[in-house]
Amino acid sequence: MAHILILYSTTDGHTLKICQRLQQVIEQEGPRVTLKCLDEDPGLDIAPYDKVVVGARIRYGKHTPQLFEFGRTHRAALDAKPNAFFTVNVVARKPEKNTPATNPYMRKFLARSAWQPRTLGVFAGRINYARYRFWDRQVIRFIMWLTKGPTDPATDVEFTDWPQVDAFGRTVARM
Repeated sequence: MAHILILYSTTDGHTLKICQRLQQVIEQEGPRVTLKCLDEDPGLDIAPYDKVVVGARIRYGKHTPQLFEFGRTHRAALDAKPNAFFTVNVVARKPEKNTPATNPYMRKFLARSAWQPRTLGVFAGRINYARYRFWDRQVIRFIMWLTKGPTDPATDVEFTDWPQVDAFGRTVARM
């Protein structure tokens, strides 16, 4: 039975929610899954795992620096086993930007990362203005205004396509 590590980077918890859903889907297929926060343990030993999946959020147009450090540090070990990467961002709410080939944050990641994952996924995130600090709420509302997204400060909308997440989970289980 395969043992899969899912590492995640999250700010408001939505990437973790996606990882938990992936864990459920993958474990239904048979493999065992361990979830770990990349931001809390960037030096994690991945050798004991048969497969590695990394999920990372976007905040203000960037992935966390720990993601790139992890890729540099573990590149050889990642390349030696089945691996996957997915990004979670609100721009993926748009149909023309919700695939690895069309999502600007995935393209930026691939251009900058020493690690080139074998399997890629892009998932739309969530806007929940009530959870953001004052400054974050204002900046995100401005970004949403520029991109024709929701700007009402009472907005709490999840853009995630859960069947797409489930399909990615089944793909990971079969890698």
